[in-house]
Amino acid sequence: MMRTTLIAALALALLGGGALAQTDDDAAQGSAVTEESSATEATQNGAADKSSATDAEDADAAEAEAPDAEAEDVAVREMTLGSEDAPVTVTEYASFTCPHCATFHATTFEKLKADYIDTGKVRFVYRDVYFDRPGLWAAMVARCDPDRFFGVSDMIFDQQRDWLSSGDPVGISEALRKIGRVAGLSNDQLDACLTDQAKAEALYDWFRSNAEADEIDSTPTVIVNGAKQGNLPYDDLKAIIEEELAK
Repeated sequence: MMRTTLIAALALALLGGGALAQTDDDAAQGSAVTEESSATEATQNGAADKSSATDAEDADAAEAEAPDAEAEDVAVREMTLGSEDAPVTVTEYASFTCPHCATFHATTFEKLKADYIDTGKVRFVYRDVYFDRPGLWAAMVARCDPDRFFGVSDMIFDQQRDWLSSGDPVGISEALRKIGRVAGLSNDQLDACLTDQAKAEALYDWFRSNAEADEIDSTPTVIVNGAKQGNLPYDDLKAIIEEELAK
């Protein structure tokens, strides 16, 4: 419940800005107060009608589980480039707020795309990592129209220093919205995407599941045909891909 309350506040505050000005500790305390208030209310209701106490507890439990169930119903699309039948799969774990990831996309990724992805030799898979709130917001903008994902992602990485330096949450969110508008997204689309609590929940759970399965502890991390390689210079990555192609 605490994580659900926090993510909902984060997403909704992208439009109003106020709630996001608080620290993580403040948000956690606010969530705890909310939960404590709910518990107190349940206790008072139980005292008034002891026969309904069990039903109230069941209802509270169902409510606590509801967000996770909702998140499970939201499909998260795997973002890929290249041929589905390519002999080599390169998976990158990256965060939109990671400077090394921005460098990777401006250098290594561009060469990888030209030499291997566009030529049908590599299938590229991009997976989000969320170290912080702006990283989640950026992902929600990039994923607002899945067919534009890689174009919007390029813009977010290229302008990373600018939108991150916008300062407060309101400034960061507006800078991200501006990138979305330049990419062709409407204000209505951006509003819907940035306030989609169920999608935020699903993205967070998807990230955690993938990162734990692949033991991701830093970004960017590159995986080639299932083998984790870390952050490699292009020449080293190219050598590994060539070895895989020769098999």
